[in-house]
This record gives sequence, C-alpha cells and structure tokens, in this order.
Amino acid sequence: MPWTIKAAEAGKHVLCEKPISLTVTEAKSLLPVRERTGVKIGEAFMVVTHPQWIRLRQLLEEGRIGSLRSVSGFFSYFNADPNNIRNQADIGGGALMDIGCYMILAARYGFAQEPTRMVATLDRDPKMHTDRLTSALLDFPAGHAIFTCSTQLAPYQRVQFFGTKGRIEVEVPVNAPPDRPTRIFIDSGSDLFGGGITTETFPVRDQYTIQGDAFSKAVLEGGEVPVTIEDAIRNMSVIEAIFRSGKSGRWETP
Repeated sequence: MPWTIKAAEAGKHVLCEKPISLTVTEAKSLLPVRERTGVKIGEAFMVVTHPQWIRLRQLLEEGRIGSLRSVSGFFSYFNADPNNIRNQADIGGGALMDIGCYMILAARYGFAQEPTRMVATLDRDPKMHTDRLTSALLDFPAGHAIFTCSTQLAPYQRVQFFGTKGRIEVEVPVNAPPDRPTRIFIDSGSDLFGGGITTETFPVRDQYTIQGDAFSKAVLEGGEVPVTIEDAIRNMSVIEAIFRSGKSGRWETP
C-alpha cells in the first residue's frame, strides 16, 4: 500500500497486485490519492479481461442458463514453505487473501451484485498462523455462493454457475495457461452423464498481456481501468467479513 501511494504521488499510474490492500480502510485511503494525483489506480484481477470470462458474462446476460441462483468454486494448491510470502500472516498470506479472493470475485461477477451477509469457517496452520483451509457461504439477493480455498491441498480450481435452466462450468478459471486453449462447458441439464454439455474453446491468450493492454488503454484514452478502487473495496469488504465470521462463528455483513 505505501508504494502504491508513493508511485501515484510521483505521477505514476499503478496496477496493483490483488488484493489491493490488507484492509478495507487501507483500500479506501487510495480514493483521495487518486483524486489528488489524477493517475489511474487499478487492482490486478487479470481474469476479468480474459475472453472466457467475457463470454461467461455474455452467456449469463443472455439468459443461457436461465436465472443464476448459485455459484460454486474451489481453488487449492499445496505450499507449506514458511519462507514463502503466501505463508506469512503479517503480510497478508493465507488461502483467503491469495486465492479465495478470486472465488469471491467470481461470485460477485456472476451475480453482478454484492453479498448481503456471509458465514465461514477457517482452519489455520498451527505454526504459520495463516488460514490453510477456508470455506464460506455468501448470501446474495439473487441466490447463494459457496467456495473452498486451501494452500495445503492437491492443486485444483473450478467455478460453476447454476441457473434455473442450465449450468456453466469454467474449467481453469484463474490460472489460464499462456500456451494452451481454455474451455467452458455449457450444460442444459438434460443428461446427468454429460450428454447436454456444449463446449466452447478459447484460443491461447496471455491474460496478463490482455490486462496490461486494457490498463494502458485506460491511461492513454482516459477510460476506466478493468478493476477500479471502488470494486477492490467491495471485494475486500467481503474478505474482511469472512475473517470476522471465522472468529465469531456467526453470519457477518460486509
């Protein structure tokens, strides 16, 4: 956070790695900095610029699966190295901050709404004190979202969007590879063995390059960055509420 502010005050546009801050308060402190300096400040959630996510949005808006009612996500990898930054609690390590944030983003992106409350359970590593297994239920006006994320499980990632008339599954939602195509599956629900699934394949694209180009375009043409500070604040508010719920054992509001 301090370096984002210093860069902005030096007249530099900033594309900040996600999450953009450790707290909502920190994220909000960037608003007056942006207004005072006039530079672009964005959060680096590269996934929203990838063609598979853009197509997902189109399918949802077209009503391809009817009304979206549920989002389910899972994201995990195994890393128990205490020297790795992802396992250092004091600088924002742990599953929720590192990868759970993507699952929150996916739910908010799908519903195009903000959750009104959430409840969660967290299991912390006894030595590193980071959350190594976190699961949450998010209550949206239009439906529910559930996800699990972990830094100490077999590597896996998947997000599914369930509607009243079908389902969309994003095969590799976050770490879309730069050297092989990605796929989404559109399921009519007519056959539990997959007979109703249509597959859409997306050519090889480097999502970090796409993100960089989109951010540069906003700088050069004066448009909006892909993920604004305001959106970063909303995602961070859900993260904070999940952490609170993990301690209280109750529903919490963002």
